[in-house]
Amino acid sequence: MQKPIRILQLFTILNRGGAETNVMNYYRKMDKSKFQFDFAVHREEKGAYEDEIQALGGKIFRFSNIHPLHLENYKKQIVAFFDENQYSIIHGQCSELGYFFYKEAYKRGVPVIIAHGHNSKPKLDLKSPFRWFWKKRMMRYVNTYFSCGDEASLWLFGEEKAKEAFTMTNAIDTEQFQYNEEKSFQIKKELESLDCKNFIHVGRFNIQKNHEFLIEVFALHLQKNQNQKLFLVGEGELKVKIQEQVRTLGVDEKVIFLGSRNDVNALLQAMDVFLFPSLFEGLPVSLVEAQAAGLHCVISDGIPKEAILISENVSVISLKESAIQWVEKINNLNFCPKKDVTPIIKAKGYDIEANVRILEAKYTELLQRK
Repeated sequence: MQKPIRILQLFTILNRGGAETNVMNYYRKMDKSKFQFDFAVHREEKGAYEDEIQALGGKIFRFSNIHPLHLENYKKQIVAFFDENQYSIIHGQCSELGYFFYKEAYKRGVPVIIAHGHNSKPKLDLKSPFRWFWKKRMMRYVNTYFSCGDEASLWLFGEEKAKEAFTMTNAIDTEQFQYNEEKSFQIKKELESLDCKNFIHVGRFNIQKNHEFLIEVFALHLQKNQNQKLFLVGEGELKVKIQEQVRTLGVDEKVIFLGSRNDVNALLQAMDVFLFPSLFEGLPVSLVEAQAAGLHCVISDGIPKEAILISENVSVISLKESAIQWVEKINNLNFCPKKDVTPIIKAKGYDIEANVRILEAKYTELLQRK
């Protein structure tokens, strides 16, 4: 019996972030007799998805953090890894941070080396010079371009190479997000929010997600109506800072930190509004999920228009607007009653059942071509 093709997925850590959740959606549905995923991670701490990955037959390899002061040791780890392991496909989910893996894979003659874009142009920070350098240098070693959408392709690959990029859709299991009135009531009861208007944000606590502004907007919105709650799903380096902001503003009884959750599909049943003021995004899985659950989504203009799948359920507000202006616009919105919209999501091409077969065909085509 022929063994499955093992594909190495490159990640930072296997927590419940957008890229990780997307790959897990595909991995669960993948024909394991044909393809098997293994994972290279860059953190010592255990990620949220690791137990499930190992139960599905995947291997996890640990590497040191990609830090400019420790690159020589990191490169030695990669060389030692390739001395002991062979792969025909390297799939870099960490974009330009996969540079050193791409380079060594190229030297070893790995047939398919994929860089995958997950974000549009990020804001400048201390890592930006390194990211820019690696992004430019990686192009001589990468031979296949994947992304979640057009803007992510443009940022990572440039205008010409972006035309060659394959869109690996941020697909979801739509049936899990189908609106159910009885389930909605039950989750609201569990969250003690039966008589409230429920807002939710799903995302890692980092600068990109703009939590500080989110809390400012919600605190101002509470002044108009106290009968509402905001649920925050996620972990991250800025969580403690945001918790302190919530306490300082005196809204800690109205803002609930739910941590990392594996039941976001259930939580969305109880929600009315998805608030998402990100500074930048590629094509966020969490926004696809929120739309599939029938929520009204209030998003920033930092999110690509291609992420809007149900236009009547999505309102876009510019990040140039103040928190007060955001509140005014939210108050003037006409919210549609929640209903089952999963047929629309499927028609837009975001259901995992169809997309996993497309990805399998793409991997097969790449191996045959290379």
